[in-house]
Amino acid sequence: CALLTLAVLAVALPAIAQDAAVSYQMPPQVLADMIDAPPTPAVSVSPDNEWLLLLEQPGYPSIAEVAEPELRLAGLRINPRPNGPSRVRPLSGLLFQRLKDDKQVRVTGLPDEPRITGVSWSSDGKRIAFVVTADDRLTLWTAALEDGKARRDTPEGFAQNGVYGRPYAWLHGDEAFVAMAIPTGRGPAPEKSYVPEGPVVQENLGKKAPARTLQDLLQNPYDESLFDHHATSQIVVVGLDGAVRKVGEPAVYRDATPSPDGSLLLVERVKHPYSYSLQEDSFPHSVEVWDLEGALVHLVTDQPLQDQVPIAFGSVPTGPRAVDWRDDAPAELVWVEALDGGDGGAEAELRDRVLTLAAPFAGEPVELLTLGNRYGGIMWGHDDLAFVVSWWWKTRNMKTWRVHPGDRAKAPVLVNERSFQD
Repeated sequence: CALLTLAVLAVALPAIAQDAAVSYQMPPQVLADMIDAPPTPAVSVSPDNEWLLLLEQPGYPSIAEVAEPELRLAGLRINPRPNGPSRVRPLSGLLFQRLKDDKQVRVTGLPDEPRITGVSWSSDGKRIAFVVTADDRLTLWTAALEDGKARRDTPEGFAQNGVYGRPYAWLHGDEAFVAMAIPTGRGPAPEKSYVPEGPVVQENLGKKAPARTLQDLLQNPYDESLFDHHATSQIVVVGLDGAVRKVGEPAVYRDATPSPDGSLLLVERVKHPYSYSLQEDSFPHSVEVWDLEGALVHLVTDQPLQDQVPIAFGSVPTGPRAVDWRDDAPAELVWVEALDGGDGGAEAELRDRVLTLAAPFAGEPVELLTLGNRYGGIMWGHDDLAFVVSWWWKTRNMKTWRVHPGDRAKAPVLVNERSFQD
């Protein structure tokens, strides 16, 4: 009986090996049509509220798209081929539609089967910008509302770095962009050596700190070099004529946001030493104001590794955070600082305070308001109108306050309070 079993296996195994090379099979066409049917387009309204931009989405992704490589580094998930984020559902087409009469203008002149991401309107609503993913790079394109003709606005050989999201921003006047580019002459990604140069060493410097369980962490010097390779960018100014001008030196930049008047840049730079127990959003970083030549104008904050943040929900780092430009002012910074030591588990009457500081950043910051909950963002209107949102995890409470940025003596007014689970 045992000999018979062995004989059967000897006959069966080659058949299994031959059957392994089977290609993917298609279901009946009626099922394929249902599965591949494109979803309803998303929409974006023009700044003048006269046009809709229909953002057309494809059906399910292809096997080739799903099989693309992915790097998981310090909390970022990167597609190393175009040097952008992985697991992104791109758009397949763009269509302008006028609200008053439904006139449509199709965006034309795109590559075959385009993969479009990062769409945004110019401030005057006359054109849009977007990113098209080629096999090995991210390229910047624009399309005019007048005729819908798309054009590539970056020269051959230029590639954007999209690991931190949309790799460009409109510059004041809508004739240029501030963009993140892959540094010239970057070279190939570092290759992993299977012979370590030394042990992996971590230090706690004699301090105790709570820690969460996090995924996709750096594990060794090779991971650090790979992270640096893919996350390092050169900030550039790109004109609609395709001209590219470098600003500053290459580094790991999370963002470079132009001030509303286009005179300054708000730059967030990630620094060494990296951590093997925290993700990149906790790495040392600085927030700086530059001019358009790359010169430092003002240092907002220089934060060390954020390894002392409590793990209670609602905990935040101390010092300035959520630094941004005030939308309705030429060049005025706004940020928030914790009043409770950043500890969401501590009892405190006040949690955060919101501060502003206008260019040339010579005076002391001015307080906009203090919050009993954690800060959740600002919607700017004008000197007499802005809305500040706050939240608190434990109670699910959300409040919206009206404030008067031009007259800080006026008390904030609570306009809405609810549970954010409603």
